[in-house]
Amino acid sequence: CLQIISSENDGRDIDMLKDIGLQIIAKCDGLPLAVKVMGGLLCQKDKNRHEWEMVLADSVWSISGMPEELNHAVYLSYEDLPSTAKQCFLHFSLLPKTAKFFCNEIIGMWISEGFLHGTSDDLEELGRKYYKELILRNLIEPNIEYIDQNLCNMHDVVRSFAQFVARDEALAAHSGETNIVSRLSAHEFLRLSLESKASESDGLDWSSLQAQKTLRALISVGYINIKPGDSLVHFPCLRTLCIYSAHVVALHESLHELKHLRYLSLINTDISSLPDSIGKMKFLQYISLHGCEQFVKVPHSFVKLGLLRYLSFSGTSIEGIPKGFHALTNLRVLTGFPAQVDGDWCSLEELGPLSQLKHLELDGLENITASSSATKAKLGNKVQLTILFLNCGSILGDDGLIKEEDGVSEEKQQRIEKVFEELCPPHRLETLVIKGYFGQRLPLWMMSSSAVPLKSLRNLFITDLACCTQLPDGLSQLPFLEFIQINHAPAIKRIRPEFIQSYHQHSPCPSQMVAAFPRLHVMNLIGMVEWEEWEWEEQVQAFPVLQQLMLEQCKLKCLPPGLASQARALNSLSITSVQGLVSLENFPSLVELDLDEILDLERITNLPRLQKLTIEDCPKLKTLEGVPALQRLILTDEDMKTLPEYMGGINPRHLELYCSLALLTSIAAAQSGPEWDKFSHVKHVKAYASEGDNTKKWFVLYTADPYNLETNVSRSFMSRGNFTLLVHLNLSIYSGYLNYSVCNVHFVSMLEFAYCQLFLLNRPF
Repeated sequence: CLQIISSENDGRDIDMLKDIGLQIIAKCDGLPLAVKVMGGLLCQKDKNRHEWEMVLADSVWSISGMPEELNHAVYLSYEDLPSTAKQCFLHFSLLPKTAKFFCNEIIGMWISEGFLHGTSDDLEELGRKYYKELILRNLIEPNIEYIDQNLCNMHDVVRSFAQFVARDEALAAHSGETNIVSRLSAHEFLRLSLESKASESDGLDWSSLQAQKTLRALISVGYINIKPGDSLVHFPCLRTLCIYSAHVVALHESLHELKHLRYLSLINTDISSLPDSIGKMKFLQYISLHGCEQFVKVPHSFVKLGLLRYLSFSGTSIEGIPKGFHALTNLRVLTGFPAQVDGDWCSLEELGPLSQLKHLELDGLENITASSSATKAKLGNKVQLTILFLNCGSILGDDGLIKEEDGVSEEKQQRIEKVFEELCPPHRLETLVIKGYFGQRLPLWMMSSSAVPLKSLRNLFITDLACCTQLPDGLSQLPFLEFIQINHAPAIKRIRPEFIQSYHQHSPCPSQMVAAFPRLHVMNLIGMVEWEEWEWEEQVQAFPVLQQLMLEQCKLKCLPPGLASQARALNSLSITSVQGLVSLENFPSLVELDLDEILDLERITNLPRLQKLTIEDCPKLKTLEGVPALQRLILTDEDMKTLPEYMGGINPRHLELYCSLALLTSIAAAQSGPEWDKFSHVKHVKAYASEGDNTKKWFVLYTADPYNLETNVSRSFMSRGNFTLLVHLNLSIYSGYLNYSVCNVHFVSMLEFAYCQLFLLNRPF
C-alpha cells in the first residue's frame, strides 16, 4: 500500500481495491519478499478493479514445474517485464555475490551484450531506466550504504528464480560444487559466472572452460587456476570478459584473439600492461583495470579505440596516457586519468574535445604547474558531466594531521588554488568529490556569491582538506544538495555562522527567509580533529529535512542550540570519539542515537522519541533520563563491572550488553545477585562476555514474562565470579584509606576470606 499510494486520490482508490489486495496478499503465503514484489508489480498497473483482478486470476499462481523454494509472485512480476528488462534481470542474477558490481559496470555489460537498442547517445540512459525499473519492482534492492542506488543486491530467492529461468543458456557456479566440471563438459552455455574462494585448492582449472566455444559472457570472481600457456583463443564469440581478483598474466598475449570483445574488466588482478595490439580490437566499448596496482603501461595503439565509452585506470600505477587521447570522443566515463604536464604523455588539454563525458575522475592534480592546462580541459563546456572527482595526493597522516615531511609551501598552495579555480564544473553537476586539496581557500565557485555552477549539486564529498580554515559558505544556497561528507580537515577549528547564514545575508525581508540547506538529508563530519566550536544560533533556520548526522573524531564541546531547535526531522545521530562533550539533551525528533568513545559524556536527557540507543565506552555517563519511548538499549564496555545506576530509571524493551565476565556472572545469578533490580524489569536481555578474540563465549539470555533465564556460566564459576565482584566492589569503597579494612565484608567461606587477605597484601598502596 505504501508503495502504491503517491497522492490522496490514490489512497481513496486503494480503499476501493482493499478486498482484492488482501486476496493477492493471501496468495503470497505470508512471505514478505513476495508481498514486496507484488507491491512493485501493482505500482506499474492502473488502480482499477479490472487490472488488479487480472493479477489475482493470473495462471502463473498455479503453474507447476518450478522448484518448491521458488516463488510464484516473482514469476508473475518477471512475466510482466518488457522483453529487454527480462534480459537485464536474468543477467543481473549471474553476478557473483562476493564482488561489488556498480550501476555503471552493470549497464556497460548490458550494452556490450546488445540488450539495449537505441541511438548511441541514449544507451546509458536507457540502461539506467531498466535498472530503476528493477528497483521499483523490488526485484533488486539498493544497498543503503551507497548513494544514488549505485549498488544493488538481489534476494537469494529472486536470484534462484532468475537462474532457474535462464538455466539452458547461463550457468552460475561455485568452484566448490562437485559436478561443475561435468556440467561444463556436457553443455555449452552463452553466459558463465564463476565464484571461487581464495585458496588454490578450491580454484577451477582454466582448461575446464575450453569446451565453451559459444560463450558470449564470462564473469569470474576469485581464484581460478590459470597456467602458462592457457589462452583465450577457445572463446571466439566472447563479448564480455570480467575477471576479479585473479592471476591473469598468462592471458595477456591472447587478448587480441577476442575479435568481438566489447567489455574487458580485469579488476584487482596482476596484469601489468595491455598488449601492443589492443588498438586492433575495434569493438571495445568498456575497459576497467581498477585496482590493478602492477599495471604500469598503456600502449600507444590504445588511442585508436574510437568506440570506447568507459575507461578506468583508478588504483593503477600508470604514469601517464599516450598523446592522442583526445581522439576518444565517445567516452562517457573516465576514471583515474593521471594529470601530467610534459613528456610523452597527454596533458589535461587533451580532455577538451571529450564533450560526451558524464563521469570524470582526475588524479595527481598537484603535478599541474600551469593553470592554463586546466583551463584547456574545458570542464565548464562538458554539459553532460554529472560526476566529477578532483584528486591530489594527500599530505595528511593517519592521525589526520599534516605530515611534517610533506609540508607545503605557500607557492604550491597558490598554484593549486589557481588550478582548481580553472576546473570549474558545468551547471548540471550532481556529484562532486575533492580529495587531498591543500590550498588555503577553496575555489570561488564553491563560495557564497559564486556558487552558481553548483546549482544542480546533490552530493558533496571533501576528503583530506589539509589547509583550509573554513568550510565553503556557498553550500547553504544550493537547492538540491542532499548529502555532505567531510573527511579530515585539521585546519578547521570553528564552523562559523556564515556556513549557514550566507543564505540570509542578502534577503530584503526577514519574513522571506528560506531555511538554509533546504533539502540536505545526510551530513557526515569526520576526522575534523581540531574542530572545537559550531556556531549556530537557535533562531537561525537551517537543515529542515536533515535526517542523519554523523560527528566523528573532533573536540566539539557542545552541540549548537540551532541543531536541536531547527533540525526537526533529525532522527539518527551518531557521535564517535568526540573530546569534551559533556551532555546531550533536548532533541525532540531523535529516534536512533549511537555513541562511541565519548569519554567525557555525563548526561543524556529529554529525547522523547528515542527508540534505539547504542552506548560504547562512555565511562562517565551517569544520567540517562527523559527517554520514555526507548525500545532497545545496547551497552558495550568490556571493563564494565556493574550495570549503570540509571538502568533503574528507564524501561527499554530490549537490553543488549557486552561487558566483563565479572558482571556477566553477577547477572547470571538472577535474584540472588546484586544487579537483579537494575535489569529484572526489562522484557528481554542478552548479555555477553568475550575472550581475547572478541568472540561471545559467555552469555546470559533473560526474558521477564514468562520468566526464563539461560546461561552457559556454570554454578561453580558463578560463585567464583560473585566473589571476585564482591572483592572488587569493597576495594573500591576502601581505596581512599591507607590501611585496608575487611571487617565489613561478608565472605561465603573461610577459603574466600583467606584469598581476600592474600589479595590485599599484594595490592600496592
